[in-house]
Order: sequence, then C-alpha cells, then structure tokens
Amino acid sequence: MPTEDYYLAKCRFEEVFSSANWQTVILPSENFSLQDIDIFNGHLVLFLNKNGSPAICSLNLPIEDQMEFQCLNPWFFPLPSDCCDIAPGSNHDFMTSVYRVVLSSPVMPEIIVDYDMSSHKFSIVHQEEVLGISSNYISCSPANDVTTENEMPKIWKDFSSKYNCERKEVISDDGIAIPLTVLYSRKAWKRDQSPGLLIGYGAYDVNLDKSWCSDRLSLLDRGWIIAFADVRGGGGGDNSWHKSGSGLCKRNSIYDFVICGKYLVNEGYVHKDLLSAMGISAGGLLVGAAINMHPNLFCSAVLKVPFLDVCNTLLDPSLPLTILDYDEFGNPEIKSHFEYILSYSPYDGILQRVCYPSVLVTASFHDSRVGVWDASKWVAKVRDRTCSNCSQSIILKTNMSGGHFSDCGRFGHSEETAYEYAFLMKTMGLIQNMVKREGSKIH
Repeated sequence: MPTEDYYLAKCRFEEVFSSANWQTVILPSENFSLQDIDIFNGHLVLFLNKNGSPAICSLNLPIEDQMEFQCLNPWFFPLPSDCCDIAPGSNHDFMTSVYRVVLSSPVMPEIIVDYDMSSHKFSIVHQEEVLGISSNYISCSPANDVTTENEMPKIWKDFSSKYNCERKEVISDDGIAIPLTVLYSRKAWKRDQSPGLLIGYGAYDVNLDKSWCSDRLSLLDRGWIIAFADVRGGGGGDNSWHKSGSGLCKRNSIYDFVICGKYLVNEGYVHKDLLSAMGISAGGLLVGAAINMHPNLFCSAVLKVPFLDVCNTLLDPSLPLTILDYDEFGNPEIKSHFEYILSYSPYDGILQRVCYPSVLVTASFHDSRVGVWDASKWVAKVRDRTCSNCSQSIILKTNMSGGHFSDCGRFGHSEETAYEYAFLMKTMGLIQNMVKREGSKIH
C-alpha cells in the first residue's frame, strides 16, 4: 500500500507471507494517524494521534471489508480534558472485553482506568496520591466524549486549580506549527519575571514524556515555568513529523527548539535572562546544538548522558549503535551526509571566545549507548575554546557505576534530580542578583 504512515491490513494466517493476499482495513487520514494496536478476541484497540492529541478507541471484531473509519463505529475512550499521556496497562487475557489503561498529564497524577469495550463504560481503579499538596487544590474535571447513555460523567482528580497547563502552537521559520506545552503555578508564576526550563528530545520518533512528575513541584512552587517542546524528529504525529526532523532534515528540530525558547521569552512566560534548557541522550544533541546556534538564549542547561560528538561516533562502526543510527542521523561516510552532520554537531560547532551558559553535563562510565568520553570531550573543548570566565561554570558529573539509564533506584533518582535542580537554581540566583544590581544602578 503506497503510504508512509501506519495502516491496518488483514489476511488469513496461512497467507501471511504473501503480500498479494493482504486486505487493507484502515488507512490514516488528515484527522488521525495510527500509532499502535492491541488485539483481543472480540475487540481491536487503536492508539491514535487525533488532531495532534493522543486518543484511544476500540472496534468490534470481526471487520469484514475496508470501510471509512467512522463507519466502523469506533468507541473513543473518555479521557481527561487536559492533554495526557496514554499507556496500556496489564492486558494479558485475550478473551477479555475490559481494557486497562494508565493515564497521566502534567497536572494529573497517574490514574489506572478500566474500559469495558462491550458496554462502553469505564471505571477508575486507582489514582496516585500526592503528599504535600492541600486537598483544597484538588480539582474534579469531567471526562470528554462520554458516549454512554444514562450514565453520570466520571470525574478525574487533578491539580489544575493550582497548576496551569497550556498547549500552544509556535510557528517555525518554515511555517510549521510546533506543539509547546507550558506548565506553571497559578500563584507563584509572574509574567516577564519568572525563570523557566525548556525540555526537548526530538529523535527516534519518540514522544516527549509529559506525564505527571512530583519532582517538578519543587520548581513550579518557586515560580518557574516548565515547557515541553515537541519538535520535529520526535513522535506525536504521523511519520512525516519524524522524517522532517531526522537525517538530512535534523536541523529542523534544532530550529524548532530555538523558536520555542524565543516564544517563551517574547510572550512573557520567562524573563529574557532566566531561560534554561534540558536534554537527555539525543535530547542533549538538541540542546547542545541550540546553544551553539544561540548561546545568549539560555542562561543555563542540563545535558544528561548527551550525544554530542555526532561525527566521530557515527564514523566508528565498532560502537554498538552506529549502524542503526545511520537511519536517524545519516551516514558520515557519504560526503553530503558528513557535511550536513558537521553543520550541527554540538562538539564540532563549539564557538571560540564566546560566552556560553552555565552547563551541567552528566555521564555514566558504563553507558553502552553514549560513550562516557562523549561528554568529557565536549566539556574539555568548551572550557578550552569559550570565554575563560564562562568555562568555570561548565560542570561534568560522572556516575562511575551506572549505565545509560543510571540504574540508581528511586532514592538515587531523587538525589540526581535534586542535584540538577540545585544547579539550575544556583545559576538562576546568580543571574537574578546581577539583574537586581544592574537595576539599582540605573535607578
């Protein structure tokens, strides 16, 4: 079938290896793209991206012939009104008609919901409790798209009365709308004065994690905004969204990240001198390249196990992921690919005698995905080439026992997060004091 996006087809088991016998059942449309499926005896569960937002629905089986999607009478599972992350729960019984889903959003703690695909009813099994927040701030919002007749709308407990979550669309230089999710405290945030943290990833067709995280409350209650930039190269749309930010289009994801940062400043979400950035793994490439392009945009950054030395890494086929990464970043053995990768590689693009933001770089000695030398080389080069005063605030923190995912357990994760937040707060405090001193001189 000539389409770049996922579509659903069927055939008899004995004819599975003959493409001529496959029958198309569902094709993507302008309004939705198919992300994943789960199949049961009498029902088919579809994970969709519907008009830019995640959605999930069920279809009754069997499906005889190709039909328009709406003609299949899909039941869209009622979801919270806020944008949310949707993940399948434990669904191991093939004969069941009840599908378990785990839902979350930046303002809603994780909730487990059972959806009955036969009766079109749902029940809330459990919702994570959050300590330290008064029950006065708990909001109860109705579900959207409730289709069951004579049923009272179910409610979802969230903290939208205390923390506001906004979904914006930032127009890139080439006219593409980039989704930007902005999270802040209704009480502590101050327009044009607050510090902010911009988070991005933009690779491997992976969705940026925007689920509930209680760690963020430490920043939000101090007046920070936290923003998530769903730049091209990551997931969240059809296949073209990933392709337009990978390979020979990788710079698009970097431009998207920069334009989202400028949007936060221009719209007054963040003070112009108090914007920081964070990227993990391939997200470190995104942030590192953005710093090279616009070193004055960010006052600080956290790069966690970052992929920074792109050219040298992809030129070494003995490394475990090099060959696989040719599809994502290109093959530098090809001249045109090499020149393009070199144009954005964070390590190769470090500027000379330019003031860089304060940066915390973390690495893991036993990281099999990104070599520990990747971060070390970048830190050494930044310290050597940039402004001598700035180089004093480039910090390398190496975990001598962990791997790419740290493997430090729950308490170790809390310690890591506390260290990162302390770094960001300290850099912000220094800058805020400078701004105050300059202001007092003017007056």
